[in-house]
Amino acid sequence: MSLPALRPHLRIALLPVLLALPAIPAAAQVPRPARTFRFDYHSVVHFPAGAKTVRIWIPVAQSNVHQRVKILAIHSSVPYRLTRNARGDRMLYAALRHPHARSATFDLAYRVHRVLYRAGDYRQLLRFNADPPGGGLPRAEHAFYLRADRLVPVTGKLQRLAARVTRGDHGAVRKTHAIYLYIFHTLRYSKVGTGWGHGDAMWACDHKRGNCTDFHSLFMSMTRSQGIPSRFVIGFPIPRKQRSGAVEGYHCWAEFYVDGAGWVPVDIAMAWLHKRRAHFYFGAVNASRVRFSAGRDLTLAPPQSGAPVNYFVYPYVEVNGRPDPSVSNHFSFRDLGAN
Repeated sequence: MSLPALRPHLRIALLPVLLALPAIPAAAQVPRPARTFRFDYHSVVHFPAGAKTVRIWIPVAQSNVHQRVKILAIHSSVPYRLTRNARGDRMLYAALRHPHARSATFDLAYRVHRVLYRAGDYRQLLRFNADPPGGGLPRAEHAFYLRADRLVPVTGKLQRLAARVTRGDHGAVRKTHAIYLYIFHTLRYSKVGTGWGHGDAMWACDHKRGNCTDFHSLFMSMTRSQGIPSRFVIGFPIPRKQRSGAVEGYHCWAEFYVDGAGWVPVDIAMAWLHKRRAHFYFGAVNASRVRFSAGRDLTLAPPQSGAPVNYFVYPYVEVNGRPDPSVSNHFSFRDLGAN
């Protein structure tokens, strides 16, 4: 990460860290352009004694410009239907009354062809450095991606922090790059102890650690507070150096909007874990992943009885009208051919 790309007020503070980063050829930063794999999503929902009503929502992956998804099979021990919420996310929905069994099993198998999602690197994106940002979005969509979520505030302490980090910068690309660098160099990727994984931007800011959810929640708070539309995307990572095996859990990233370039991806957590690719993950995400849903504070389809869902990648279950987390999950993948 070269010093000319840094904002002046960050150069001195970050100099020791930057000097420790290895210099590598640009070609080494680009992963393979596409990947085709089978992804298996297995869940068992356990019902407590006395369950009168059980409602189950399971996210369903779908195709978009960066991935082509084919559902190979759905096996369920209970009746279900496929639905879609107002934001366009698909899901499997099952509703049971006075269930006789103590659990329900769901198996979904996908064939996924995922392509490299690259909007451009920092220097390439600078030609779209509009100020004010986000004017190319429809008004309602622009407002939606600037609003606060329950754990993603856009005023107060985080707004002041973002203003300080981006001082002297103008335009969506320069401001977002300064925020990206701040989080990359200030937070530590760590899943030790408690508090991480909820996507609480204030917690991440105060504790300066967390997982991908925490990194990108702070990113969204800071960018939105500066008038830059941003959104949360979640799915699963596919191990890059294996051809098959278990997938341990979810992975999320974020996107910000730039007039002329559209939605631009960032993955600060992956950049932190693979520091040699820190350049790459501002403006791109690799093909070794599958997207399942987007957004925070979600209303499902049909609407749940409980509060908005923080994020949606694992099954959400309500028993007798209350959220119930008694779910066992297992995910796996196997590489397939190139088509």
